[in-house]
Amino acid sequence: MYFSKFPKIAYDIDKTKNYKVVADIFRRIKIRDKILDNVSLYMKYQIQSGDTPETISFKHFGTPLYHWVILITNNITDRFYGWPLDEVAFEKYVNDKYTNPLGTHHYEVAQSSGKTSSSDYSHLIQVDSSTSGATVVTNYEYERRLQDEKREIKLLDKKYLAAFVREFDKLVKL
Repeated sequence: MYFSKFPKIAYDIDKTKNYKVVADIFRRIKIRDKILDNVSLYMKYQIQSGDTPETISFKHFGTPLYHWVILITNNITDRFYGWPLDEVAFEKYVNDKYTNPLGTHHYEVAQSSGKTSSSDYSHLIQVDSSTSGATVVTNYEYERRLQDEKREIKLLDKKYLAAFVREFDKLVKL
């Protein structure tokens, strides 16, 4: 459904003048920051194990066909690494990326002014190992935090879906 909205172009992949009509996939639509930041248009959703854009779309919009709306409204351009990995894939990813997953990634302390507590780690400051009170963050813990950040997404309120799709259709054809 997503690529069917894109204009078609004639493309000669092997330079033999044997043109194929394909979707112009080089187009990209970015939602204006003003719209993305308007909290009244969205509800927060915590991605659960096994959730995919398609299953969330089905639960929220009643069809899996609007999975692309979820990806666009959350600025996810890489479906596989912009989306949280399942546990098996996460373990494999960490073990493939690091020779020592439990090795030190960095050190951090809680900041002493401004936002000093939170569940999203924004109150923590990366420091060097000699800083008083610095605690170790392992490679595994660091990657787990990145996955946790990806789990909180925004879902467009259903009442705005039709207008969103119309605007997308108009922009993609420009």
